[in-house]
Amino acid sequence: MPKTPSTRAARALSLHLGLNAVNPAHYAGWSGKLSACEFDAKDMATLAKSRKMQSTVLLTKKATRRTVLAAIRAAAKNLRSGDLFFLTYSGHGGQVKDVTGEEADKLDETWCLYDGELIDDELYLELSRFAAGVRVLVLSDSCHSGTVTRAREIGGRSKMMPPDVAERTYDAHKGFYDKLQRDVAKAAGRSGAVDPDSALANAHASASHRLVRIGTKAKAAVILLSGCQDNQTSMDGDKNGAFTEQLLKVWNRGAYRGTYTAFHAAIVKQMPNSQRPNMFMLGPATPFAKQQPFSV
Repeated sequence: MPKTPSTRAARALSLHLGLNAVNPAHYAGWSGKLSACEFDAKDMATLAKSRKMQSTVLLTKKATRRTVLAAIRAAAKNLRSGDLFFLTYSGHGGQVKDVTGEEADKLDETWCLYDGELIDDELYLELSRFAAGVRVLVLSDSCHSGTVTRAREIGGRSKMMPPDVAERTYDAHKGFYDKLQRDVAKAAGRSGAVDPDSALANAHASASHRLVRIGTKAKAAVILLSGCQDNQTSMDGDKNGAFTEQLLKVWNRGAYRGTYTAFHAAIVKQMPNSQRPNMFMLGPATPFAKQQPFSV
């Protein structure tokens, strides 16, 4: 009698990015000094390893555009249906001018990597390349708000690139970022018409038609937990960012037993009104949201 094929065990890869500074040579003389982002990345890698994930950590100078994109692409190439990719980012959020006509506010949100910004459209394109059935979890302890008023009111270090720095950085590298956006739009098969753009934007998916359109195109099941709402700033700390700190407390070294949806709600309850973490899903993520967080 032939043997019944054994069920393939799910595989999990994780990538953790923590930047306590960026290269002033690219960012118009600004180094964007922060304190806790490297701790955030290391702590999230420890969590991932406790769940039997194969983890990669890229800190500050090693978190370049090339190394980050290579790591995401390698994961997309190697993971299959049922597998998990866990991506975390802790650092500054920035903005560049949108040249493809997709953003109502004429700006694309970014992650500030060491030697250049990773545009939200780029991240969406990379996530769209994961195979159907792969689960992708993204934790972004960052922000893209256009105002720093609230951060000044409560004190502390905001994880937002100052708007004047964002403008100077874009102006200094306009050709690079404009071409990058057009190349990404072309690779995604888009025209210049309004289309999904932002796997980083802190917006309510239920109220955003463009995020709904993202969901219809994503093959993988994607959950994003972000550090704040779109009109707020995520705050740095001494040992962890405010969002990461409360997430780890709710997780309680694995004692937490709820779903992703309940996990997000529990984190929100621990946060001040000045920083309310957000959650949205892309693709067929409803069953994923019902799982215990970080389960392989």
